[in-house]
Amino acid sequence: MNPFFKKSIQWALSLTLILTTVFSQAETLSIDQRVQKLSEELRCLVCQNQTLADSHAELAVNLKQQIREKFQQGQNEKEITDFLVARYGDFVHYRPPFNYQTALLWIGPYLLLLAALIFLFARVKVISGTDEAVETAISRRHLSDPLL
Repeated sequence: MNPFFKKSIQWALSLTLILTTVFSQAETLSIDQRVQKLSEELRCLVCQNQTLADSHAELAVNLKQQIREKFQQGQNEKEITDFLVARYGDFVHYRPPFNYQTALLWIGPYLLLLAALIFLFARVKVISGTDEAVETAISRRHLSDPLL
């Protein structure tokens, strides 16, 4: 075999090996970034006030591994999220979507604020009306009782 041809094959194999390693690392990094991004949008079902990305609970670690496997199988974020919602419900979203099941969750704080403002307004009105009634009663008493 020609030494030049042998060297060329060695260089080609080396270059192929290097490029394969670089591209597989880039793909892995891309999958890691996608897993991180998606796990920041999903709630830890154990911790409940943390995202999957922040949680170190066993279930959270398992879910992140499932997400990674699904990305490696070629599924996208929507397909994975739909799978998790079908399995765990809308609760798996860290920021649940607005729909009829979560409407009270989104509107509830505003309803409570409105109720508090109505109560406060009614209470202030009653107190101010009481002050006027007391003043009227005192002025009538002064008129009727000359000793005061």
